[in-house]
Amino acid sequence: MAIGRGGDLLFHISEDLRRFKALTMGHPIIMGRKTFESFPNGALPGRSNIVITRQVDYVANGAETVGSLQQAIDAVEQCDEAFVIGGGEIYTQALPHASKLYLTIIDADVADADTFFPQIDPAQWEKIEESEVKQDPRSGATYRFICLSRK
Repeated sequence: MAIGRGGDLLFHISEDLRRFKALTMGHPIIMGRKTFESFPNGALPGRSNIVITRQVDYVANGAETVGSLQQAIDAVEQCDEAFVIGGGEIYTQALPHASKLYLTIIDADVADADTFFPQIDPAQWEKIEESEVKQDPRSGATYRFICLSRK
């Protein structure tokens, strides 16, 4: 499942971005350094931003930095819910730890995508929510929101 190209999202769908904000507001968000650097205004407000990086001297203004996914998980262990928000390598590492997936499925093929979400084993997940199919007025792309819970 393609999710990015050149350090950016494949599509900027307003409703998807609003949903992301509503889901994550007030909760910790965990991301890789490249994802953090893709934010035009730095750390996302209203959320504890945790950046995973191998660069020991990396400074992420407005965010906490950690050296591994496990350190990020340890930092949020007292929270009721935390969100991993990318990128592809971090998603791959985090998937075995996830209990729920909030996905936006966009019905489009992007030949030059360079970042991907890991394969999901359908035997391990059950669909607990799915929206109707929607169409983005700007791009014309059709999409739907899905929430999966680990069986």
